[in-house]
Amino acid sequence: MTAATLQNAVDPRQASAASPALAMPPAAATCALKMLTLNTHKGFTSFNRRMVLHELREAVRGVSADVVFLQEVIGAHTAHPVRYPRWPEVSQYEFLADSIWPAFAYGRNASYPEGHHGNALLSKFPIVAHQNHDVSVAGPERRGLLHCVLEVPGDKAGHPRRLHAICVHLGLAGSHRRKQMDMLCDLISREIPDDAPLVVAGDFNDWRVHANRRLRERAGLTEVFNESRGASARTFPVRWPVLRLDRIYVRNVVVRHLAVLSLRPWSHLSDHAGLLAEVAL
Repeated sequence: MTAATLQNAVDPRQASAASPALAMPPAAATCALKMLTLNTHKGFTSFNRRMVLHELREAVRGVSADVVFLQEVIGAHTAHPVRYPRWPEVSQYEFLADSIWPAFAYGRNASYPEGHHGNALLSKFPIVAHQNHDVSVAGPERRGLLHCVLEVPGDKAGHPRRLHAICVHLGLAGSHRRKQMDMLCDLISREIPDDAPLVVAGDFNDWRVHANRRLRERAGLTEVFNESRGASARTFPVRWPVLRLDRIYVRNVVVRHLAVLSLRPWSHLSDHAGLLAEVAL
């Protein structure tokens, strides 16, 4: 198992060089991939009543996703192994990846005396470059954008494809989110070719649903549920979803199937519902 960590990060711009596969129009799509996004709530149920990492790993395995976008993943914690007998010996993202996702990347966002947490991406395909971008605005709330470049199966001519994936967790304050969305758009404009396949997924905390228009106009992104069903999916709180906080945005891919994961076992594994999308390159 290979770990793509911040300590050996590669600049994604070096992996965005022109490739025949990047110019392939969506109409020529030949490769289908399942994308899952989930705020893991640090491996605990709502209100932190119980540690559910083991059940969460089985549920994530069960949907057979090729790429998994995770938010609020603990990278290290000194107190939890003492408090919880089944706490894994490795980081949460390594534990969740297990033998299913041989490549993973982690972006540390928040640090505290006991440890740290952030975003993570698990992939069945090589992560050829990754970088975590700090988009914290003010105060103690720390947020980040984890940008990864994946080498996915080639087209009919055998050309390898580079898929850009950005795992997102934005702030609770509206003014912070607006600045963070602008930073996301700037990142896309600066580092991702216009014709490259792109998936942006995660917890946007955008309960007023301002991001759809902003990201469409500035970065050409479309939100998969809004495009297919007329509205972004309700994902929070998971047992009675009211707010549309979690999103999957795409560019230069074809969306085939969508699902909201809010029933058992998902309703007992986090305070957010998961989102699943099958896309074709």
